[in-house]
Amino acid sequence: MVATASLTAAPPAREPLRRTLVRVAAARLVLAIGALAVSGAFIGVGRPGGEAAETALYAVLGAGFLLTAVSAALLPLVRRLSAFATVQLLLDGVLVTALVHFSGGADSFFSFLYLPITLYAAILFERRGAYGSAALASAGYGLALWAAERTGTRELFGGPAPGTPLFALWVVHTAALLLVALLGTALARELRIAGEQLEKSTSSLRRLRDLHERTVESLTSGLLTTDLEGRITSFNPEAERISCWRGQEAIGRDVEEVLPGAREIVMAPRAGGGRPRARMAFRDRLGQERRLGLSGGVLRSADGEPGGWVVIFQDVTDVMRMEAELRRSERLAATGQLAANMAHEIRNPLAAISGSLEMLRGREGREQGVRERQQLMEIALREVERLDHLIADFLAYARPAAAEPAPLPLAPVVEEVVKMLEASHPRSLELSSDVPADCVVRADPRQLRQVLWNLLLNAVQALPEGGRVQISARRVSAAPQEGGAQRRNDHDEGGHHVEIAISDTGVGIEPEVLERVFEPFFTTKRFGSGLGLPTVHRVVENHGGSLSLESSPGAGTTVRVRLPAAESGA
Repeated sequence: MVATASLTAAPPAREPLRRTLVRVAAARLVLAIGALAVSGAFIGVGRPGGEAAETALYAVLGAGFLLTAVSAALLPLVRRLSAFATVQLLLDGVLVTALVHFSGGADSFFSFLYLPITLYAAILFERRGAYGSAALASAGYGLALWAAERTGTRELFGGPAPGTPLFALWVVHTAALLLVALLGTALARELRIAGEQLEKSTSSLRRLRDLHERTVESLTSGLLTTDLEGRITSFNPEAERISCWRGQEAIGRDVEEVLPGAREIVMAPRAGGGRPRARMAFRDRLGQERRLGLSGGVLRSADGEPGGWVVIFQDVTDVMRMEAELRRSERLAATGQLAANMAHEIRNPLAAISGSLEMLRGREGREQGVRERQQLMEIALREVERLDHLIADFLAYARPAAAEPAPLPLAPVVEEVVKMLEASHPRSLELSSDVPADCVVRADPRQLRQVLWNLLLNAVQALPEGGRVQISARRVSAAPQEGGAQRRNDHDEGGHHVEIAISDTGVGIEPEVLERVFEPFFTTKRFGSGLGLPTVHRVVENHGGSLSLESSPGAGTTVRVRLPAAESGA
């Protein structure tokens, strides 16, 4: 029972209001059944002259059942739900007033039914609906009391209770109705706020879910997730394109059936715990050969516990083809540059040899001293020897011997090279090493000794007046893209490496020189070939490692060599 004006104050949303009206209809049905049971058991039993009142009472109850049935039938068809709810409340108030009147007025069992009407009016229309319904319920109750006294209905159902003024009874009921309106308004407000927050959270969650779905569908990388057993639980469109598997067919299958090799790369236990990265050969469902770049990791649940695996992969077939073409072009360009540099380096010794021979031939038949002839021949022999060393260095750079890497403890190798160097270095030079026993690398022993010898010899030559050279080593976790190109292309998991650092206290290297130290035939030494560091660099790369220099004028130089680590017991 609520005024129509109250409906415009806070009109609820259509669907929540429709659901509330369904609940109201269900509550009305339950109350009507209860009222019918109470009426049959207690009201008017053995009261002479009460037949008409009883008939009217049962008619009102029948009208309540009819109202419930009609409301349930019309509710799906109604569009103006607020007006429909107002009519329902008004009809409920009329029915309860009639029920109270025909069941004895002040002595009626049914006066409490005004309270649920006020309560669900508050739920439907909040404050104005609650207080409007309470006011109309109070007026209806007063009318029922007055009518029962005037028509004598109260006497038919038990008579007046002595000492109970009707006005006081009306005031008490009105106060109860206002209290229920107050509490119902607070409850309705809390329900509305909670509903709005729930709707906002639901909407945000829906938007987030839609954004997640669109993001996954728009990825240019294949993405799949699995459970802890490796069965696929999701499969995005790019994964379908790369693998030629339909998502519905792939979901539920073992990941090894769809991406052979992915389980070993992504799900195998890893000592370092890093994120695996690899490139692998792959044949799609149509039989086409591809190369995939693949990465993955643990998929964790909301509480942080492992719930499965996520695998991300890309078709890098074209990228690898372009990389191969680029490397081929780089090799051709380097070959041309090497040929030009080689020609320049050979020209100087040949000129010296040619000049010496010309001088010997020009003085043929003339008397010349033995010492002068000997000097010219020494010049020619020295330049021939220089050419021989140059060609040997060039061949070592251009065609390095095939590496045979094996697990190799680093400390004994360093100690051996340091002792060889100590035998020839000046006393003013201090050599020290700090290599832990657990540093084990995968390397060719002969080539590793040559790398360390060349680097230490360069450090010693940078200290003509003495100083300190230190060599140290430690285990490190390499970045995923470290290492040579060959290692990145095949199987680079970003695992553990051993870093060897060789530091000296020399004068350092100028920045413009530092940029060119790995160029073939570039040297600042008077008799150097310029192939030492480039050869070392190539050997390290062939081992799947990396080489870097840190230097600044006056601060010395540090060379860092990273090589793949091997287990100590391997």
